[in-house]
Amino acid sequence: MDPIHFETEPSRYKHWKLELPSDGNGVARLLMNVDEAHPLRPGYQLKLNSYDLSVDIELADAVQRLRFEHPEVRAVVVGSARDRIFCAGANIHMLASSGHPFKVNFCKYTNETRLSLEDASQHSGLTFIAACSGPTAGGGYELALACDEILLIDDGSSTVSLPEVPLLGVLPGTGGLTRVVDKRGVRRDRADVFATLAEGLKGKRAIEWKLVDGIAPRSKFNELVSERAKKAAAASTRDKQGPGVTLDALEPQVTDGAVKKLKYRHVEVEIDGAHRTATLTIHAPTEDTPRGVDGILALGAAWWPLRAFRELDDALLRLRFNHEQVGLILLKTRGEAWRVLAHDVTLHAHKDHWFVNEVRHQMARALRRLDNTARSLFAVLDPESCFAGSLLEIALSADRRYMLDDAKRPVTVQASAMNDGALPMLNGVSRLHMLGVSEELPRLIEQAHDAQGADKAGLVTVLADEIDFDDTLRLAIEERISLSPDALTGMEASFRCVGAETMATKIYGRLSAWQNWIFTRPNSTGERGALSLYGKPERPSFDWRRT
Repeated sequence: MDPIHFETEPSRYKHWKLELPSDGNGVARLLMNVDEAHPLRPGYQLKLNSYDLSVDIELADAVQRLRFEHPEVRAVVVGSARDRIFCAGANIHMLASSGHPFKVNFCKYTNETRLSLEDASQHSGLTFIAACSGPTAGGGYELALACDEILLIDDGSSTVSLPEVPLLGVLPGTGGLTRVVDKRGVRRDRADVFATLAEGLKGKRAIEWKLVDGIAPRSKFNELVSERAKKAAAASTRDKQGPGVTLDALEPQVTDGAVKKLKYRHVEVEIDGAHRTATLTIHAPTEDTPRGVDGILALGAAWWPLRAFRELDDALLRLRFNHEQVGLILLKTRGEAWRVLAHDVTLHAHKDHWFVNEVRHQMARALRRLDNTARSLFAVLDPESCFAGSLLEIALSADRRYMLDDAKRPVTVQASAMNDGALPMLNGVSRLHMLGVSEELPRLIEQAHDAQGADKAGLVTVLADEIDFDDTLRLAIEERISLSPDALTGMEASFRCVGAETMATKIYGRLSAWQNWIFTRPNSTGERGALSLYGKPERPSFDWRRT
C-alpha cells in the first residue's frame, strides 16, 4: 500500500475550490466539489460530496493557507459547488472497506481539521459560515457545526442530520454529538430525538431547535449568505494588511532500509520497524533570530519556528498513518539552547503582529497533535539536547522524561515566556501546569537547570548517571513495547490531559473510547453489522445485550 502524503496546494486540489475576495470585501469562498473518481484509494466513489481522507487533507491545507497567505480574508463561506447537495458526510463504503486503525485515525484527523476552523475563528479573526444549499448529513453537518454560523436552504427537502446511530450502528465520528449540546446549546431531549432521526430536520424546526442559525428559500439563499458574510467580515478584528506569507513545500527526503528515515530541514525521523520504535529529533535553529517584524517577514515560511513545527506536524501524521506498528516514539533535540531561547524572545515580543500570532498558534497546534498521538512518548535528555523554551514543550508532552546526570557531560533545561501558556494543551492549560509544577516557571526562566535542579523542579521522570543511563533507557523501551497497545492507548489518553475538561477534550476522549470500541463491535462491523450491510437489501442483525 502506498504511503499517504499530507502536503498539497490549491492548484492540486481535486475536491475543493478556493475563491479569494476580488472586491475588497474580505469574503472568501471555500466550495466543496468532490470528484467522485478521485478517492484516496480505489474501490469506492465519492458520491454526493461524500468525503474521505483526501478531501480533508485539502480542507486542512486551505484553512492553513487562509491563515498565512491571505490576511485580507476576514470571513469564509464554506459551501458546495454541487447543485442541491451540501455534503453527505464521510463515505460509507470507504469506512466499511477500511481497517480499524485507519478508521480511527481518519476520524481523528478529520476532527483535528474541524478544530482548526474553530482555532482560526478564535485566534485569527476569521468567521466561517456554512452555506448548506442542500442535504447536510453526518460528517457534512459536523463540518457545518465547526463553523461559526450555519445557514440552511429552505426548499422543502433539505435537512441537517446525524444519521449514524439509526443507519450505521456507530456514532458521529468528529464531535457532532458534543458540538450540538455544548457549542450550540441544543436541549438534551431534542438532541436525543435529532441523533436518532435518520431523515434529520429542516427549515423552521431546525431553527427552533438551534440546529441552524438562518434559513431562506432558494430564491433568496445566496442573498442571505452574502449578507451574513459581509457583516461578519466588517466586524472582524483580523489585520487587514498584507501581503501574506506563502507556505512552501516541506518535501522530506525518504530513505528506505532496515531503519527508514525521513529528513526535513530541522526534523529527522528514524523508524525501526523491527523494534516498533521511532526516534524523532528536532534541531534548534542555526541562524540568528531575525531583527524585528521586517526581518521575520523577510524569512517568511523559512523562519525556524514556523518551518520546524510544520515539519513536526507532517512527521507525526506520516507516523500515524503510514507506520501503524510503531508503538513508541523517542523524542530528542539537538543544537544550541540559547538560539531557541532567542527565537522565543522574538515570538513573545511581536506576538501582536498577525504573522507572528499565526506562527505561535501553528506551533501550538503541532504540539497538540503530538499530545494526541496514539503512541508512547519518551523524551531523552542527553548532553546534545536543547530542551529549552518552545522545545522544552516537546519533553513536557512526553509520557516520561529520561535525563542523564553526569557532571562531566552536563545536561540542562530552561524555560521561556513561551512556556507560560502560549502553547496550551487541548484543555487550555500549559504543560507545566498539567504536570503540577507551574510555580517553578519563574526559576526555570531565570536560569538553566542541570539534571539535579530539573529533577528537584519536578521535570524528570527518571534520573540516571552515566553508568546506568543507557541500560535504564533500553530496558524501559523493551518493557513499553511489550505491553498491549490497546491498553497503552487508553492509559495514555487518560493521563495526558488531566484537570478540567473543554469541548475539545470531551470530543477526543469520547472519540478514543467509542471509535476504538464501537468500530470493533459486531453490531457495526460484523458480517451482519449495520455498517457492513449499508446499501444492501439485508437488514443488520444486532446482539441486543447492553454492556
